[in-house]
Amino acid sequence: MPLLLWIVVFAAFGGIASAVFAVLFLWLPEERSARILPHFVSFATGALLGAALLALLPEAIEGAGSRGARQIGLTLVIGLGFFFVVEKLVLWWHSHDESGDHHAGRAGHDHRAHASGVLVLVGDSIHNALDGVLIAAAFLTSVPLGLVTTFAVAAHEIPHRVGDFAILVHAGFDRRRALLLNLGTGVASVVGAVAAYYGLQRVRSALPYALAFAAAGFLYIAVAGLIPGLHRRSDPRTSATQVILITLGIAVIALAEWLTGQ
Repeated sequence: MPLLLWIVVFAAFGGIASAVFAVLFLWLPEERSARILPHFVSFATGALLGAALLALLPEAIEGAGSRGARQIGLTLVIGLGFFFVVEKLVLWWHSHDESGDHHAGRAGHDHRAHASGVLVLVGDSIHNALDGVLIAAAFLTSVPLGLVTTFAVAAHEIPHRVGDFAILVHAGFDRRRALLLNLGTGVASVVGAVAAYYGLQRVRSALPYALAFAAAGFLYIAVAGLIPGLHRRSDPRTSATQVILITLGIAVIALAEWLTGQ
């Protein structure tokens, strides 16, 4: 299968199919889905950490060589800073919109809810486009690395999509339209992947640094986005379950890396 087709198919899987899987949770009773979803978050945390530290970063360092190791570290720092700034901008935009309608009564509440829905769609499109870039960079290095990266992307997208669907419904979209819009943002993943494919093909020397940037994105999502939510419950049983599932997520990536390296 041509490499571009691999990239398009799996970028679509990471961006679109994850939304379809997320919808399955909506068919479950709310109490049951509320119990299951945090387990997915724990597993996704491990998958992201494993993909970043066991797959993407080693490939980036190997591709750059010993002389490029320092630049890989710099790229990692820049990547972490980039994702921090992007998250800050999204949070600022959201809080600014809410404060502008704080005293607007019921109409203001409806406007804020709708604006939150629009913000989710814009943010998801940008996020998915970046995911597509990461998937393309991984596939350009090797198909096995691309598969591992796609798995990590899909793992963290499923619980993310469930939350986004709930926000869209709260914003006034009916469930069918919310689902279609959620699926539609996944197209941005394919667009980002195709753009990265042609861009990185022209500048192959930039590929190790694209992988380091991808590793920074995964690390930031896991450490700044997912782990703080896991700390909201600190009872021994929940904490033990979280540790086991995070370890399982890392183990799955490590096993995939070992199998594809044989």
